[in-house]
Amino acid sequence: MTYQNVQQAAETRRSIYALNKNLPISNAEVQKIVEHAVLHTPSSFNSQSTRVVVLFGAEHEKVWGFVEDALRQIVPADKFEPTEQKLNGFKAGAATVLFFEDQTVVKGLQEQFPSYAENFPIWAEHTNAMHQYAIWTTLAAAGVGANLQHYNPLPDAAIAKEYGLPESWTLRAQMVIGGIAAPAGEKEFAPLESRLKVFGA
Repeated sequence: MTYQNVQQAAETRRSIYALNKNLPISNAEVQKIVEHAVLHTPSSFNSQSTRVVVLFGAEHEKVWGFVEDALRQIVPADKFEPTEQKLNGFKAGAATVLFFEDQTVVKGLQEQFPSYAENFPIWAEHTNAMHQYAIWTTLAAAGVGANLQHYNPLPDAAIAKEYGLPESWTLRAQMVIGGIAAPAGEKEFAPLESRLKVFGA
């Protein structure tokens, strides 16, 4: 498969909320994209602390069922309909990619390099975000729609129990993917001059 160049892919990557189950590539190709990102995304001290779980089909829908169960505990029943509609939009997708950080790795580095101890949790978040971006952008280049959610920690315990995940894995984000039922809207950009400074050019 031929992908777009990096900058074109970055422009293609948008938050797509109107998703369906018609992925333009196979589940195996999605898995290969995730595998490549897990192998080649950088991390501080080569810590490789990010963990990723990919869920297709019924397993994908199950995860959003866990989120719904958790939200029903805190959202009044008479006000739940908008939340339910939003969750149904996620369930309409084809798969979910879960992003975790392994705290055992982070704590090990803190003990090994105490001078940097306070920075390792921050650097772990950096590498997790890079994994998210690498996977999201590559999926976009392959014509797959995606949006990123952060319902953690609400469904964390149910997800960990269902899939036998280690207690040291902390859920950081949930990426819903699928076929693109409708494109993203126009994107507004803040003035570049307020966001970028260049010296010595």
